[in-house]
Amino acid sequence: QVQLVESGGGLVQAGDSLTLSCAASGRTVSSYAMGWFRQAPGKEREIVSTIRSGGNTYYAKSVKGRFTISRDYAKNTVYLQMSSLKPEDTAIYYCAAGRYCLPPGPVECQTDYWGQGTQVTVSS
Repeated sequence: QVQLVESGGGLVQAGDSLTLSCAASGRTVSSYAMGWFRQAPGKEREIVSTIRSGGNTYYAKSVKGRFTISRDYAKNTVYLQMSSLKPEDTAIYYCAAGRYCLPPGPVECQTDYWGQGTQVTVSS
C-alpha cells in the first residue's frame, strides 16, 4: 500500500507563490505516475498536473505557465510549485498516484491512491 501525505498549503495573497509537497510512504513510487488534483467548494474535482516516471508532464490549461510539477526520486516526494496565484486557485489540493499512469491518458489509466488534501487559499 502507498500512503500519500500533502503539506505546504496555507493562506497567501494573489500574486504570491507557494510550493506543495507530497511525501509517499509504504513503497517506492519511482515507477508511478504522480499528480495533483484540486477541488473547490461546489465544483468537481479537476486535474492540475501530472508527471510520469520518465519525466513527461501534463498541465491543465488554467495553470500552464504558472505551476511546475517535479519529483525527487531519492526522497520519494512530488512537488507542485505554484506562482502568480489567483483567487480562483483556491481549493483543496490532493496528491494522487497511479501504478502505471494517470488521467488524462489511455482508458486503462486510473488513480490508485489519494492523499487527504491540503488547503490552499488565495486572497484578493
